[in-house]
Amino acid sequence: QAQLVESGGGLVQAGGSLRLSCAASGRAFSSYAMGWFRQAPGKEREFVAVISWSGGNTYYADSVKGRFTISRDNAKNTVYLQMNSLKPEDTAVYYCAAAKNRAVVTTLIADFGSWGQGTQVTVSS
Repeated sequence: QAQLVESGGGLVQAGGSLRLSCAASGRAFSSYAMGWFRQAPGKEREFVAVISWSGGNTYYADSVKGRFTISRDNAKNTVYLQMNSLKPEDTAVYYCAAAKNRAVVTTLIADFGSWGQGTQVTVSS
């Protein structure tokens, strides 16, 4: 399994930006799709974005499309989530995750086998 460590969360005003990073170790990072998920208080964890192993394919939740961008640097074993035009409803703990199966691009939580500890993002109105 991969070990994942997120960073970059914090407190930001509505309309602001944050960039989350997720550093991976312990597995062939470049062979697996990587995803970002989030969980707000009292709500279930939900899909945010996913990127294929090569970076050539990305998918987003409708709620973040056009505002968030997922990217990866396989040389650095790191995946990023650039978040712009943040809204109070984006407040959540954000988790990165690695897909269980090589070369599979998926948005389903059950298809991800390694998870980071999460980083808090708080957007004030």
